[in-house]
Parts: sequence; structure tokens; C-alpha cells
Amino acid sequence: MPSNTRDDEGDEDMTKEPVEKWSGRNFVRRHKMAAGVFSAAVALAFAGAVYVFLWFAGNAVSTGLVPGILGLWSMGNLVSFILNAIFWELLLVGIPLVIGVIVAWQWWRRLPFEERLGYRWRCSKSSSGSGGVSFLFFVAFAIKVFLDGKWNTPISGFTLDYVVSSMFTVLLWGLVVVGILAAIAVARWLTREAGKQAPTM
Repeated sequence: MPSNTRDDEGDEDMTKEPVEKWSGRNFVRRHKMAAGVFSAAVALAFAGAVYVFLWFAGNAVSTGLVPGILGLWSMGNLVSFILNAIFWELLLVGIPLVIGVIVAWQWWRRLPFEERLGYRWRCSKSSSGSGGVSFLFFVAFAIKVFLDGKWNTPISGFTLDYVVSSMFTVLLWGLVVVGILAAIAVARWLTREAGKQAPTM
């Protein structure tokens, strides 16, 4: 009889329901107020980022940071415009956004552990990967223009042959870097395999 009781208890443990899985819709239904606040915060952050960019673009021309005609922009003007725009975006939008994220994170941590474990959030990494490659390609192209002594040359003065040859050169740079990293990885792997096969005394 005691053994049967233990078996019954084991069966009850095995038949316990797993952690319930919830989606984003369930989150909105369970926390309507928080979801509304989060949505409003995202909308305000996006609108603020657009407004700050428009404000900066207007002031950049009036203060002489960049020419008012795009055809007169040089690579130096373009890089300076991008860096200054990033600075003002981080200062006026990024800091409040970070504070909001911290507040949201503290609210999230107060939810029951089982509920947090049950949510399933889907995210895509393809867009971030492609964006990183594009940014690195632009940085390499800017370095190529600087090395060629065309940093302050208007972009409208770039010929098609120069742009194509520069892009090909940047591509070769990328292949060389990838080749070096691959060679280092292969060398480390061969060294590790040789160490495993070496006889021990």
C-alpha cells in the first residue's frame, strides 16, 4: 500500500501542467494600461527623434556646418553632419529613452516569475546584421576618400569610375580582413588539434 501511494504522488507530479506560454496579445490583454503607456512612449520617442533631426538639419545649414546645396557637400561635411546629428539625438532623445527603458525594466521585474517565463517574444536579427555591414562599408568608403585626398571635395565631383573603383577597393579590404580572421581561426584550430594528438608522458 505505501508503494502505491508513492506511485500516485509521482503520477501527480508528472501530470502537472507545464508553464503556460503567452504571446504579445496576451500581454496586452493582461496589462492594458502598461501596454498603452509603452506604445505612447515609443510613439513619442519616434516623433521626438524626427523633430530633433529636422531641427538640427535646419540649424546645420544656418550655422554654416554644411552647405545648403547637397551637390556642394564633401565627405567631410557628410561625416560631420552625421556625427553631430547622432550627438543631438542621443542628448535630447537617447537619455530620456534610456530612463524610460530603466523604468520599464523595473516594472517588468516586478511581474511574477512564472508570467515572465511564459512570454514568447519574437525578434529578427537579419535587419541588424545588414545594417551593421552597411555601416562598416560606409566607414571604409569614407576612409578611402580621406586617403585619396578628396575629403573636402564636393561629392558631386566624384566620377562614376572613382566611385566604382573605390567600392571595389573597399570590397577587397573586407575580403583581406575576413581572410586574415579565417587564417587565425584555422591556425588556432590546428594548434588545438595538434595539442590533443600529442603523446602525453
